[in-house]
Amino acid sequence: MSTESTLVATQAVVSFPDELSAWGYDQLTADRFVNYLRRVHDEVTVGDEWEEFLDVGCCGDSLTLTLRVEDLEPTGATALTSETELEFVEREGSVNGGWCVQSKDGPASSTGEQRKQ
Repeated sequence: MSTESTLVATQAVVSFPDELSAWGYDQLTADRFVNYLRRVHDEVTVGDEWEEFLDVGCCGDSLTLTLRVEDLEPTGATALTSETELEFVEREGSVNGGWCVQSKDGPASSTGEQRKQ
């Protein structure tokens, strides 16, 4: 990717399925996962959908969800860098996984901050 002709996003709004538990949200917004997203999705456009999986630890199956790029600032941006701020917002949707972590009955948030339902 050539950064000379590429407009770098200062912010990207990425939506996630509203069925994601508070624990799953903690995994989604963890620095390690945010850094991973910036690194592997360096070229981006509004509407891109990313099939990703979240870590569920040693006790279960992978937690798979679709993330969608909803907006990029500035308008016309086509690249993410380590400096791009990612904002996560809910949208209607589901997650797939073999453990109850994807449900509202799953484990509590590790940070103690539950998403408002």
